[in-house]
Amino acid sequence: MEDDAPVIYGLEFQARALTPQTAETDAIRFLVGTQSLRYDNQIHIIDFDDENNIINKNVLLHQVGEIWHISTSPADKGVLATCYNKTSDTKVMTCAAVWRMPKELESGSHESPDDSSSSTQTLELLCHLDNTAHGNMACVMWEPMGDGKRIISLADNNILLWDLEESSAKAVLSSSTALEGKGQLKFTSGRWSPHHNCTQIATANDTTVRGWDTRSMRQIYCIENAHGQLVRDLDFNPNKQYYLASCGDDCKVKFWDTRNATEPVKTLEEHSHWVWNVRYNHSHDQLVLTGSSDSRVILSNMVSISSEPFGHMVDDDELSDQEDQHQEEKIKEPLQDSVIATYEEHEDSVYAVEWSSADPWLFASLSYDGRLVINRVPRALKYHILL
Repeated sequence: MEDDAPVIYGLEFQARALTPQTAETDAIRFLVGTQSLRYDNQIHIIDFDDENNIINKNVLLHQVGEIWHISTSPADKGVLATCYNKTSDTKVMTCAAVWRMPKELESGSHESPDDSSSSTQTLELLCHLDNTAHGNMACVMWEPMGDGKRIISLADNNILLWDLEESSAKAVLSSSTALEGKGQLKFTSGRWSPHHNCTQIATANDTTVRGWDTRSMRQIYCIENAHGQLVRDLDFNPNKQYYLASCGDDCKVKFWDTRNATEPVKTLEEHSHWVWNVRYNHSHDQLVLTGSSDSRVILSNMVSISSEPFGHMVDDDELSDQEDQHQEEKIKEPLQDSVIATYEEHEDSVYAVEWSSADPWLFASLSYDGRLVINRVPRALKYHILL
């Protein structure tokens, strides 16, 4: 019996990096990376058993440093990338590497390890994304529909496209480009578009959002002053190829049509502090999640700019005359955009929100104090969307 109550898991360390295990589409699984200055850092593999509403965890050691960003291969359940801090000669660098988890942990399982026998395991280093020449890594993006062999990393003002060799034991830099301009230009985040045969990415630097063609490494669009302050995060609508969401330190979430980037299509102003994260639901693009330093997670229903502006269409054959009439009336009145729910289980800045890869109605949020919360889309809304 599914229940709408949140499930909360506390890590003993601070954390800001969260990702679903993208290649795992059967079991509900998230990975969390810690930020501890004093102890070895860890990646917590969180398996959520939705029948019993419990969390099972496994812990992997990530001994190289504090984890700032984590992402998983779309094709191989065992492979992930992290961006982490490394201190050398009193200088702190943010590096990136590709890792493999132990074989027995690759796929989501609901068996909780027997605590007495479970020792903490270590990640196997596959390769470094060697960026010492290019600066500090902000994030690593996998080609969304790919075989897990193409990665883009953003380092300071550089976009670096890597090809991973067969066993992922070596990364070859296949092309790169740099952001030109005045001042200290630095990317804060980026997303690889699932559309256009995966030939486009979007990046955020300062208050600007840019689109790039990965074949020519040239800029294809630029939204200047997309936000009044720093842009923190981006996400592409999975069903509408020109639609992009951005969020930032001006407390706003904005939705863009990249063909006409002068004005946002919609703006949300529900948060009272920096918005760190925005995520479209993979299956139902009217559902949009945001997480903020105001300690709240907000689930919005952006029906007017979704691929299903009138809810789901129903086959005419399935309706009786009376229902038919009702259905037609329903189609005539478009649904309104609205905030579906505000989640207040966090007491610290929410640095990450992510949808599950296996269950479109389930999402996780992570706050800096190491609290991970798993929530569901309210049941009434789920049935409203489905029926």
